[in-house]
Amino acid sequence: MSVLLLSPPLSSREGANPTPHACRGKIYISSGKFCSCRCHITTLFENDRHFSHLSTLEREMAFRTEMGLYYSYFKTIVEAPSFWNGMWMIMNDKVTEYPLVINTLKRFNLYPEVVLASWYRIYTGVMDFIGLQTKTCWTVNRGERLSPVESCEGLGDPASFYVAVIFLLNGLMMSLFFIYGTYLSGSRLGGLVTVLCYFFNHGECTRVMWTPPLRESFSYPFLVLQMLLLTYILRTPNINRGSLIALCVSNVFFMLPWQFAQFVLLTQIASLFALYVVGYIDSLKLQKILCAHMASLALCFILMFGNSMLLTSYYAASLAVIWVSFGRIHFKCLGMYFCTIRFAWLFGTVTLKYLTSLIFGVAHISNLLKSKFFGYKDFDTLMYTCAAEFDFMEKETPIRYTKTLLLPVVLVVFGIIIMKVSDSFSELTISSFGGVLRRALVYHALQLLAYTVLGILIMRLKLFLTPHLCVMASLVCSKQLFGWLFGKIQPKTLVFAILAIMAIEGSANLQNQWNIMGEFSNLPQEELLEWIKSSTRQDAVFAGAMPTMASVKLSALRPIVNHPHYEDAGLRARTKIVYSMYSRKPAKEVKKELLRLGVNYYILEESWCIRRTKPGCSMPEIWDVEEPANAGKIPLCNLMSKDPRPYFNTVFQNSIYRVLKVTRE
Repeated sequence: MSVLLLSPPLSSREGANPTPHACRGKIYISSGKFCSCRCHITTLFENDRHFSHLSTLEREMAFRTEMGLYYSYFKTIVEAPSFWNGMWMIMNDKVTEYPLVINTLKRFNLYPEVVLASWYRIYTGVMDFIGLQTKTCWTVNRGERLSPVESCEGLGDPASFYVAVIFLLNGLMMSLFFIYGTYLSGSRLGGLVTVLCYFFNHGECTRVMWTPPLRESFSYPFLVLQMLLLTYILRTPNINRGSLIALCVSNVFFMLPWQFAQFVLLTQIASLFALYVVGYIDSLKLQKILCAHMASLALCFILMFGNSMLLTSYYAASLAVIWVSFGRIHFKCLGMYFCTIRFAWLFGTVTLKYLTSLIFGVAHISNLLKSKFFGYKDFDTLMYTCAAEFDFMEKETPIRYTKTLLLPVVLVVFGIIIMKVSDSFSELTISSFGGVLRRALVYHALQLLAYTVLGILIMRLKLFLTPHLCVMASLVCSKQLFGWLFGKIQPKTLVFAILAIMAIEGSANLQNQWNIMGEFSNLPQEELLEWIKSSTRQDAVFAGAMPTMASVKLSALRPIVNHPHYEDAGLRARTKIVYSMYSRKPAKEVKKELLRLGVNYYILEESWCIRRTKPGCSMPEIWDVEEPANAGKIPLCNLMSKDPRPYFNTVFQNSIYRVLKVTRE
């Protein structure tokens, strides 16, 4: 971590070396940011769920959809006779995609669960050895007609340990943001601006307080570290091996937990390539950075047992295209030649990605992008785009940025950078410009543009845009950009005036978050899971909606044929078969396909027949795109809700769920 505590470059400081007092000050402030962020997200999570007073089953149900799927593997390792036995179970999984046996470490991004499960087993083992109590349990009375449940609190409870580590990691991330803002701007005030902007726009920056097990909760803190290291490398004339190794390791920690990391790293490579083309960085420095990227990609490929998605990503394709282009590009490529080079890179990346997708059958990402630009539709694409998080950015989001003054401040910073870039090009003195502004600032401006495109296209990815806006806001304290202004007005006066205006809307946003009070309860699903555990065989196979299947696997421990991790081509084909219950196909045909998968029970949710997030997004409407010949017929789910015989029999029913047993005749 010594690299992270480096002071800003010499040209941006008064003195040559940071004093011990200054370093201690940064450490104290960073620790304060860590504690405040961790307490904030922990409080929001507890207020929303009342998690500490839930039973084990209720806590597991609170991890809905893919969250429950990921947590189930943590549970498997924790409850196994030994850690290595648990590892063998998840690497030879017979429950997730029955009847297939799959290596879930290859298919999913489960290294966080492996690490946390090992830590949990070590923690409980040590505490048991020295005789210290790790949890406190009591009986919770849930009122009339509901049976009392046991609730346990403390790090000895697996679910509590799991979320506590996640919140700890994201608290540490806030310390990184302070260091990042301080280093980029050359002022501790810049670190303060970054952190306060993050808090004032907290609801736009992260979802960790509502959905802790999602992959981004584990992955994003390491992207912050990676970008801080990259900033240091860009500012350093001579790159040392330790910096490149640190960059490679942070890349690995960012990529391993999350399948969408490739999109962010693609934008980073594109931004660095643009810097190289116009001459802000030399080929040797870019080659070293690319070597770190390629080494981390290869290492991730090995650690994930040859997961083809890594090598067929746009990120991998862009690395290959840039590498072969060295020696063919001259520095300071301006005008039409610059556009030609960028187009050649884009064309080469897309072409290589298309060819590898054809070979490995992973074209769903390309189809998702086609749907954004050209209105392309098919079943798999609609399953993504009909989900709110994969829709375009909400129109209200820029308004919320503006109300907290985040967007206006960043636009001013961005405008100043553009002016400096324009002046340097007009004078053809990039080297002198670099001395004034530093190439790292140009990189961050380009990265901001890339994150903006990602955030507009896919709302889920605005979690990269908003924090980067907060980092860019720190540059309002930069003497490199605003030295001319600081000669007329004290920097502290200007910064605190801006923060005071930001705090008006920012404090209201925080208060709105603190006012969210709730208590998790899902009685229909609890009834369903209890019935499954008591009334079906241990080897009974279930099919149904992806979110529900994750809960069936996690809490009922029954084999399932489909699940929420939708990135695999084989799984998408299985889910399409399972979701044909919501199509207009004949019941006989659907039953035949379910039997082929070995399904014993189908969990039908009648609401899925009619609900839709937007026009064209109900399940029958999605099937009409796939099978227009059947449009107009009554959806099969409606028929099954009335009388499923003779192909299915209703064996359980409540207000939400209907369990259909697949007849064998």
